[in-house]
Amino acid sequence: MPGPSLITEDMRSRIGATLPPFRFEISRQDVRKYAVATGQRQARFLSGDEAPLLFLFSAMMPVLPLDALRADGHAPDNPLIPELPLKRIMAGGSEYEVRGRLRAGDVLHCTQTLVDLFEKQGSDGPLIFLVFENRFDDDSGHTVVIERLTRIAR
Repeated sequence: MPGPSLITEDMRSRIGATLPPFRFEISRQDVRKYAVATGQRQARFLSGDEAPLLFLFSAMMPVLPLDALRADGHAPDNPLIPELPLKRIMAGGSEYEVRGRLRAGDVLHCTQTLVDLFEKQGSDGPLIFLVFENRFDDDSGHTVVIERLTRIAR
């Protein structure tokens, strides 16, 4: 019989919390650098005309001064993550709904929301799953990409 849930009502109340949108422009030079660094072979990526889908991951990474990093060298945790009893947070995968191309010169607005929080029992103990939705909209409000990102605390 499983024990009491590690997820409190306070933690559950964070479901639906959203960070303020952030705006960024897809620059041709950044796309070219990303394409070379990730071994892309298609001319549309190498020329910087279009960004590969996972370029969005790098666009979401903050550029921080060294003194703003944690002692382990990582950026501070996402402010949508509630205080958890399990401290080791790992990647749990991403799913994408692509509705348009990522072109150089496009300006996108990303909104991140915590959409789910649940617990499962793993082979080595309890796990807490956090599911985020990252929505990338263009200046006209058209959604270009929706990413559902899962992180796992153990």
